[in-house]
Amino acid sequence: MPFTEANKDELGLPLKELTSFEESVERATLGQTQAFIEADLMEALELNSSLKLVNGKYRTWRASTAAVNAFAARYYLSLRDYEKAQTYAEKALSEHDLLRDYNTGMRYSDIISQVTIFNPDATTVTLEYPYTHDNQTDPTDMLEWEESYFLRYLNNPFWYYIPSQDLLDLYDHTYDLRYKYHMVEHYSYDRGATNPPYDHPGYIFFFKDKILNGPSVPEMLLIKAECQIRQGSWQQGIQTANQLRAVRMDVNAPANVINLSAATQAEALTKVLEERRREMPFTMRWYDVRRYNNNSEASDDVVMTRTFYPYNANAVLGNETPVTYELEKNSRRFANPIPNTDILSSNGVIKQNEY
Repeated sequence: MPFTEANKDELGLPLKELTSFEESVERATLGQTQAFIEADLMEALELNSSLKLVNGKYRTWRASTAAVNAFAARYYLSLRDYEKAQTYAEKALSEHDLLRDYNTGMRYSDIISQVTIFNPDATTVTLEYPYTHDNQTDPTDMLEWEESYFLRYLNNPFWYYIPSQDLLDLYDHTYDLRYKYHMVEHYSYDRGATNPPYDHPGYIFFFKDKILNGPSVPEMLLIKAECQIRQGSWQQGIQTANQLRAVRMDVNAPANVINLSAATQAEALTKVLEERRREMPFTMRWYDVRRYNNNSEASDDVVMTRTFYPYNANAVLGNETPVTYELEKNSRRFANPIPNTDILSSNGVIKQNEY
């Protein structure tokens, strides 16, 4: 379950400190699990290593002081300790705060990519990919992405990050350069939906399978902005978020389009959380939904629904009326079931979550 003071005695993880097979795999409590993580974090924070350039590249493949501070900011944000999260975000930014200006640092690929669809006659459609799509096996693009503190990425072997309509609607389709370069129109054709054609965009960052999800400068700005707002300094929080928008929005956009504005703390929080979703779709969404739905703030709640056919242990009941399933605030279903293979291999020591 997501950690809160109310559920700190819920089951957490087995805490492995040794390499011995005799060490217990019994699940500790959530409170003990968080204390274990924090103790490791405190030790990591003693690291004194610069994110300096080596052969023209930042050492994002190695741990650094900036990277550890950035992880600490992410960790304390998950615990809703906004003061500490802001402090560590600011420490990371003081070490490294470079941003990529999408006006000058992004472009479309020079490689022509075309797909034939049938509607019913054959028609050729050209897909516009960002240049970061081109290197499938060469890590150059990722290593040169100057916003990273620590190179880690989400990998999708099916090569299709499918944006919901709700996500698509969050972007300014005219001026937001994240939409221009990362949302590839007609991408469903690339994945085979050509006969009959089904047209839907796809999210592309590096090639078709990778999105950066290690800590980054944009994430630290958004953590700082959110923490400022939640602690009452909401005007400053909006200004912090606008530092990121200045390099993500088209410079030809009107100033009131480039810059966020808010009249109240609640409006400021909503706008910064929307900006966070635009900047880090897919990689941080589940992390965010869990913490939004397990805090005392009602305005950030996300009630997730999916409409699907009923099912039983053996089959999907496709001939029956579809059912809408809902993941409610504070639901026990925020805890994923422990795989039976883990329970069996522990001889029953590992206990299943209760629902």
